[in-house]
Amino acid sequence: MNVYDSARMADVLAPLGYTLSDKAEDADMVILNTCHIREKASEKVFSELGRLRLLKDRREKAGGGRMILAVAGCVAQAEGEEILSRAPYVDIVFGPQTYHRLPEMLAHAGRSAVLDTDFPPESKFDHLPEAAAVEHGSAFLTVQEGCDKFCTFCVVPYTRGVEYSRPVADILKEARRSVGAGALEITLLGQNVNCYHGKAPDDRNEWGLGRLVFELAGIDGLTRIRYTTSYPADMNDELIAAHRDVPQLMPFLHLPVQSGSDKVLAAMNRRHKADDYRRIVDKLRTARPDLALSSDFIVGFPGESDEDFRATLKLIEDIGFINAYSFKYSARPGTPAALLEDRVSEAVKEERLALLQGLLNRQQTAFNISCKDTIMPVLLDRRGRRSGQLVGRSPFMQPVHVEIDESFMGTIAELRIEAGYANSLAGIIAGEERACL
Repeated sequence: MNVYDSARMADVLAPLGYTLSDKAEDADMVILNTCHIREKASEKVFSELGRLRLLKDRREKAGGGRMILAVAGCVAQAEGEEILSRAPYVDIVFGPQTYHRLPEMLAHAGRSAVLDTDFPPESKFDHLPEAAAVEHGSAFLTVQEGCDKFCTFCVVPYTRGVEYSRPVADILKEARRSVGAGALEITLLGQNVNCYHGKAPDDRNEWGLGRLVFELAGIDGLTRIRYTTSYPADMNDELIAAHRDVPQLMPFLHLPVQSGSDKVLAAMNRRHKADDYRRIVDKLRTARPDLALSSDFIVGFPGESDEDFRATLKLIEDIGFINAYSFKYSARPGTPAALLEDRVSEAVKEERLALLQGLLNRQQTAFNISCKDTIMPVLLDRRGRRSGQLVGRSPFMQPVHVEIDESFMGTIAELRIEAGYANSLAGIIAGEERACL
């Protein structure tokens, strides 16, 4: 989502003459686009700002003109005044809902520092220019923003605001434009993307994400559809039917569960129990038997007992995941969980995280190895570390390395998987005998 936002900021600034720079020291403007969901995010911002201040001062003393420093995103939204207090050399601080106003901010930045962390009544999407060219066959498309779930550990409702779904017509227009610019794959984005309920083209009804996926599948040239991040309780029958009936919808789903303990899930204010999650996964796999899952896990949430942790391990064993993001619980300022007692010690959190990640890594490696000798369509979207090597993404989001001509960049190639490793696959063009290193 931050990649999408960063690209749209570049689109907003392009009419003012700004283009992307490879190096910060050569830039007239540096924007730190930030995420607040991880621990110590704000301290990382201040550390980076300290480095950039040296570049800013050096450039101005050398007569190279002024460097504008800006902080965007969720850290800016949550700690805007603190940023300007601790780093008064920062010129602009703005939240994730106001970057469409960047030209106006720049006009005022020469006179004084600008702080814009309001939640404006108008949607930023109504004021953004058309997206720039698609790179390497893949495009992001935000369809939903914000969150009304208020999980007790999460800052997103406070930094991104209430749930908002873009109108269907606007999404279809942007999707067609992306496909026309070369996108073979579109990833639909949202903080709770499967709660999408956008205004229908007839202006009288609303469409859910499932209906939207069915409509997007009718766009000529769009061969892959993905969406992230989803919420288990919002996984409805229409969306499950899309997994069954829409071949363009990839057989990979990120479905965060956070814990396998009902007690912990209740303390997190998650709107599902562990067995609810199991039933949802059963429905999905009945609809799409080859569906593979990734998830999020938090260990050491306040009050989590050894029994609660074992319930999480049991859920992982029952479901099976090919990828996961797992973290030790860290209190986020301003969230209800930050006030909870019965904290789990750091030593116990470390031990639990190691056990959980060991299990998840074994599942991921086993799945990757099981892909050997299969043929997969792989979207090649970046260069590998070796000369003559490209890297792409399988339908299951695995990185796949292949020795192949540069002309295949941005295309979907049929690859025979020669080997599966802990974090990636290696392949060759289907039908070739030469092994890929």
